[in-house]
Amino acid sequence: MGNVLKLLSGSEGETVAIGRKVGKYVKDRKIPVCLYGDLGAGKTTLIKGIGSAFGMSERDIGSASFLIVAEHDTVPPLYHIDLYRIEGGEALHELGIWEYMEGEGVAVVEWAERLGERPSDAVAIFLQSAGSAEREIIIEGLDEKDWNNL
Repeated sequence: MGNVLKLLSGSEGETVAIGRKVGKYVKDRKIPVCLYGDLGAGKTTLIKGIGSAFGMSERDIGSASFLIVAEHDTVPPLYHIDLYRIEGGEALHELGIWEYMEGEGVAVVEWAERLGERPSDAVAIFLQSAGSAEREIIIEGLDEKDWNNL
């Protein structure tokens, strides 16, 4: 996927809105989303928006760090996977992470660098702090035409 979209979010609300558009894109296509960014970069906030595109309330989505996988009963199913506490390798197979990535639902993975290799069909999103509330968001796998049609 050679398409890259660069966005700037000025608030949590804007980050949620960006997530909602991403959610609309991946929902029908059932493709995974890989999130990259430091602690506090806005990954969980973005997932709140993705979840809202699946009909979920933003307040029903929180950090999945202690759960590792939060399965949401949506159509298609939404799997919020947080690999913060996982080293990768064999642990990914033991937890069935690849089954979520390749299954009938949509997997959204925080700390996706721990996957090792990213699935070729995945949308990759890189979040970085650009000030107190601002976030630079780079999306690979969506181009401006896709974005504007959402």
